[in-house]
Amino acid sequence: MTRFQQIVSDTFVRCTGYTYSNMARLFMRLFVGVMFLQFGIRHLVGFSQLSTDFPSMLGMSSSTCLILMIIVEIVCSLFIMVGFLTRIFVIPPIITMIAAEYYILHDLLPHTMVYGIDSTQPGYLPIMFIGIYLFILLAGPGKISLDYFISIFLISRNGKDEKEELDEV
Repeated sequence: MTRFQQIVSDTFVRCTGYTYSNMARLFMRLFVGVMFLQFGIRHLVGFSQLSTDFPSMLGMSSSTCLILMIIVEIVCSLFIMVGFLTRIFVIPPIITMIAAEYYILHDLLPHTMVYGIDSTQPGYLPIMFIGIYLFILLAGPGKISLDYFISIFLISRNGKDEKEELDEV
């Protein structure tokens, strides 16, 4: 095997054989947390203007729905970013993004047009968030999270072995 072939072979094995799943999950949690947090901050800053235009649902007023949305966007984002109760705290954003997509698709927001496959309207954002949150729900927070450290503490406190208790974290 020539030197070039060896370099190509080693590079290929390193690029496909090594995984950084915990780092990838940390990146995904931080990315989606920051992206969703900025929506919460924007809603908080523009609360007075948005409270009249925000859609109401489930019999709640517009301002109540907006307050709940801000709480979900800020609190859940922070908990997801640090990896605390991650699988629980992705559920409220999934629900809010499903509601947002429903309102966009059914043209219930007066300033939003229903989008088509070739559209550049922001209606794809809820679907993107839903996909990322479902990934986090399925994959879990990974080893670089408070969830993992708390689990390790609880496992060791009970005198058990980490490898026995935690399958593929």
